[in-house]
Amino acid sequence: MAYTTDQKEGLTSETITIKGNNGDSIAAYVAKPAGAGPFPGVVLIHHMPGWDDWYHEATLKFARHGYMAICPDLYERTGHGVPSEVAALVRAAGGVPDAQVVGDCQGAIDYLRAQSNHNGKVGVIGSCSGGRHAMLVASLATGVDAVVNEWGGGVVAAADQLTENQPVAPIDYTDRLNVPVLGLFGNDDARPSPADVDTHEAALKAAGKDYEFHRYDGAGHGFFYYDRGNYRQEQAVDGWEKIWDFFGRKLS
Repeated sequence: MAYTTDQKEGLTSETITIKGNNGDSIAAYVAKPAGAGPFPGVVLIHHMPGWDDWYHEATLKFARHGYMAICPDLYERTGHGVPSEVAALVRAAGGVPDAQVVGDCQGAIDYLRAQSNHNGKVGVIGSCSGGRHAMLVASLATGVDAVVNEWGGGVVAAADQLTENQPVAPIDYTDRLNVPVLGLFGNDDARPSPADVDTHEAALKAAGKDYEFHRYDGAGHGFFYYDRGNYRQEQAVDGWEKIWDFFGRKLS
């Protein structure tokens, strides 16, 4: 939703506790626009660097654009501390189990849908490992209306790349995916590689799914992250415009 200078801005944000997988209590950061709404909802699925400042700021960004946004802490059970240190523990353990992520995100979806000023539509978005998780949630959870995959590595995976925590490649759930997909990728990325993106696109096309992929020259992994050296300003700005357009059409 585009900002206009005559809009009366206001939002609330806070860390809350929601019910995640198996009824576990987990933290989630929520940001909501002021007013009666109704507002569409978005679940932000954080990346492997963790439940960090970039994702909290992205949650606020969605609220400023008129979305009721929530970002659950997928690493809650590992403990608390500096996000990078918590993420290192998670990485050493082979990541969080896919089923747990889907259950935690289902809790976030259910939270949004329970709000009285929600419009009945929920999108999910994630980058890096969160992009992979977003595809899983869109395929396996209930109550999802659209998904954005930002350079999700591991959506396409060979059998020898699967693990106990990640037993199925998200591409293998394509038949269960029944919501529109936006994909944003850097052509200089290695995970996913351009060949991985080709494979994913071919599967979506063959299954007759509603999707749109955008690929950026001169961009690698994480090109949205303004606090890291892989940031690419021109490509990131265009990517955000693609997100606002996509969710604006699919969640209104």
